Amino acid sequence: MTLRYKVGSGQFDAQNLSVQLAAGGTPVTATPWQHLNCAPGALCEAEGLQAGGVAVASDHRGYTGTGFAAGFTGTGSSVSADIDVTSAGSYRFDLRYANSLGGDGQAQTRTLTLSVDGGAQQKVSLPATTNWDTWSLASAGVQLGAGHHTLTLTRTASDSGNVNIDSVALVQAGAAYPPVSSTAITDCRFGVSCETEAARIGGTAVGATDHKGYAGSGFVAELDKGSSLTTHVVGVPADGTYTLRVRYANGVGGDGKHETRTASVSAGGVSDTLSFPATTNWDTWEAASLPITLKAGANDITLNCPDAASCHVNADTVSLAAPTSAAPPPHVALGGYRRGLDGVTGNGDAPVTTPGVLNQDGWYLLDDTPSALYDTASQKITQRPDHDGTPYRDGYIFGYGHDYKQGLTDLATLTGPPALLPRWAYGVWYSEYIDRTAADYENTILPKFRSEGVPLDVLVTDTDFKAVNSWSGWEMDSTKYPDPKGFFDWSASQGLHNTLNVHPSILASDPQFAQAMSTAKGKLTKGGCAGDAGVTHDCYTFDFADPDQLKAYMDLHRTMDQQGNDFWWLDWCCDATQSSLPGVTPDAWINQQYATATGKTLGRGFVLSRAYGSLQAGGYSGQQALPTGPWADKRTTVHFTGDTSSTWGTLKLEVGYTPSESAATGMAAITHDIGGHNDTTGLMGSETYTVGGQTRTTTKLPDDLYARWVQFGTFQPVDRLHSNHSDRLPWQYGAAAKESAEKFLDLRENLVPYTYTLAEEANRTGVPIVRPMYLEYPDEQQAYANAGSEYFYGPDVLVAPVTTPGTSTTTSVWFPPGRWTDYFTGRTYTGGTTQDVTTDLGSMPVFIKAGGIMPTRSHDVAHDDRSALTDVTLTIAAGASGSASLYEDDGTTTGTGHSATTEIRYKESGGRHTVSISPTKGSFHGQVKDRQWTLSIIGGSEPTRVTATGVHLSPHAYRWDAASGTLNITAPRHTVHAPITVTYQ
Repeated sequence: MTLRYKVGSGQFDAQNLSVQLAAGGTPVTATPWQHLNCAPGALCEAEGLQAGGVAVASDHRGYTGTGFAAGFTGTGSSVSADIDVTSAGSYRFDLRYANSLGGDGQAQTRTLTLSVDGGAQQKVSLPATTNWDTWSLASAGVQLGAGHHTLTLTRTASDSGNVNIDSVALVQAGAAYPPVSSTAITDCRFGVSCETEAARIGGTAVGATDHKGYAGSGFVAELDKGSSLTTHVVGVPADGTYTLRVRYANGVGGDGKHETRTASVSAGGVSDTLSFPATTNWDTWEAASLPITLKAGANDITLNCPDAASCHVNADTVSLAAPTSAAPPPHVALGGYRRGLDGVTGNGDAPVTTPGVLNQDGWYLLDDTPSALYDTASQKITQRPDHDGTPYRDGYIFGYGHDYKQGLTDLATLTGPPALLPRWAYGVWYSEYIDRTAADYENTILPKFRSEGVPLDVLVTDTDFKAVNSWSGWEMDSTKYPDPKGFFDWSASQGLHNTLNVHPSILASDPQFAQAMSTAKGKLTKGGCAGDAGVTHDCYTFDFADPDQLKAYMDLHRTMDQQGNDFWWLDWCCDATQSSLPGVTPDAWINQQYATATGKTLGRGFVLSRAYGSLQAGGYSGQQALPTGPWADKRTTVHFTGDTSSTWGTLKLEVGYTPSESAATGMAAITHDIGGHNDTTGLMGSETYTVGGQTRTTTKLPDDLYARWVQFGTFQPVDRLHSNHSDRLPWQYGAAAKESAEKFLDLRENLVPYTYTLAEEANRTGVPIVRPMYLEYPDEQQAYANAGSEYFYGPDVLVAPVTTPGTSTTTSVWFPPGRWTDYFTGRTYTGGTTQDVTTDLGSMPVFIKAGGIMPTRSHDVAHDDRSALTDVTLTIAAGASGSASLYEDDGTTTGTGHSATTEIRYKESGGRHTVSISPTKGSFHGQVKDRQWTLSIIGGSEPTRVTATGVHLSPHAYRWDAASGTLNITAPRHTVHAPITVTYQ
């Protein structure tokens, strides 16, 4: 990769900074820093400005550009415009806004604060508009000297906010607000793939994200009669003829036609016609090209739709290049993230995600300019130096080509690695939004787990455990938990760990309120809470940016921490608590506080929480990220993805979502509600509960859907059974589903050694546990095409969960190059093909690559916490040589010198097969001294002779199963610090 910058040319932009690299052998030129400069007299779209704590939205009418800056609901929310002024004088700063009935139930004049270069402030008054589709203008006078200035609109603590801003402009006194035709846009460099959403759009054209496969942050849709799209191209090397390329989609239009469309293209006063042949559908993108004549330097190129027959296409990218040059590849994101998947039903389009670090053309800009500075010693936040008011940029260019793993490793090096959770966190979690008591857990639930032989590691207790108010309370209800410490002690004695659900608010009637308000020095804010059934109470919320309020909040956890709760589930939801720290992602800030606090007792602290944004910016589950990015949460957080619906469509979506989020952010610990959250079937369950004095019955899933969801959870980073008053336990289902669920929950527990090894690898390298197909096979196009339906669990285990109903179903599986062996049946498949795999409820499509090795616990255990790893099964797929490792430690200790690693190798040479288990290197407290190894070689042939060194094998030490092509060899117990070699022919 080569980065070029014209020294002394000022702020980075498309004219002075570029990157050149090769991605998968394809030359790529990019201009990663797209800086928008708002010249005086230009209209500057708010969605293109530097934003903090606000979302870009398009859910109202009448806006210009691709959307507007929505909300300003939290203190510190802001947008900033960079403007170069050529002459000093008096100017007027205008903003186009909408102000209707806000989330606080008020429709009134609102205010924001305008500052220039971080200096003097003035209030801007925003009278109410008729509705959210009505836009008006507000103004403020400013005195500016010649040179560069940054004008910022902020909701301060004294402002009311709750407005939408469409655009801003700096104009001379008495001048009209600029027309759309004067919209400021970023430059498009010659030879670069440029985003249409960054161009100047007119007419009915709008920004959109409702189709798949687009580059950048979206595309321009609704290009029809009267619409236009103008791109400002810079860096044209000489007068001459060049090739214009437009990446477009042309499906069935609103006129019902699916045919070649045309547009008029004008440049330098000359017009020509560009044809867009029909594409397969609106998710299919092709390139249309046209030779055009350009002048050296800068040119405006406009795509026009002059009549009703023209256009009817979506435009994604525009590029200009020499006629002999290949088309520059589009900047298509690989994976994406959002705060949650709440409300997902699996019907219709998948929810929009925010792009992350991996892109198919092999580069990414991590813009760190807006981030605050964090002092790890004092744990204090400070803002960046102002550089004496001069502009500056701070960022990191990633150039990884198609070595996506290296990109994730570099991300971990720069921003910190994914957390290695305590080992027990990789076992089985049971959670349900239902009113449980200590007696329920002690006398009914856990005894049933034990009698059915189902493992359990973590008890998740949802919000109803609280006293005073089941939403905002901060003490355990003594009628349900008469002895909290005794309950936690009992849990620990059973090898269980506990987490409690909390919401960031407190009632004035809470016994701890007076102390909390005192610690906060009277600064807690009343209102903006949601209690039981959405009823607003005499409730107060916090600003985590304020050290006093943060301390008051964290102190609320102290009693239950002392009683024995292990860690916390911060369930943000519906409260107005926020963090107004500029330059800090609010979720990441409070998640770090939790991780630090729980780390004092767990050794490795973490929190079950949302990630990547804030309630105020993106809502409970929105995809809107903050400028500081999604990079911190992976160090502290198990990301729970929220309240989905219990449908086959949701299950199908989640199969692709986990690897997608992992690839985009480096997050390794992701958990869905296994089984989905909200019932969609109305099937009567097995339990009763009381709400509002009425007795109700739980719901349940269809047996096949339940079994398949449990199978999916078995091969997820964190396996957490959860629901909203709906059955999630195996014995609440029919015989076949029960047997399947128990089998796979036991398998999940037995997979902990393998999962934990992958988690340590993620912590060490940044490469996550669950991996999209293209991470392992970046040069196989089918790896990208099948990324939504199959994934890797580590480097060698291919998982294709069943997402269609039926007790016996057929799943289409694409196999990457090589040979693949079914983990459950031993059947082998040739790579580079797509095959139909049929499974009943007792199995699922899981395959091990030839030479792949998967270590698991050999016998079932009730929990992982105090179950020493005395016996290990190595499942090895025959067909090629390979290697693996087994990582172990005491599950909680951090730092070097507290772990051990065992290297395992499998070699095939002619008809000779050798498994070598190296001496374990390292030690830790509680390490076993000896271990029994079982070798399960699948997809092989019947041996004629088996020999070993380091152990003595009896004549009955191995068994051949012809039906599954599996050879099982069990070695006697042996010291872990001595080598073993087993050979068969």
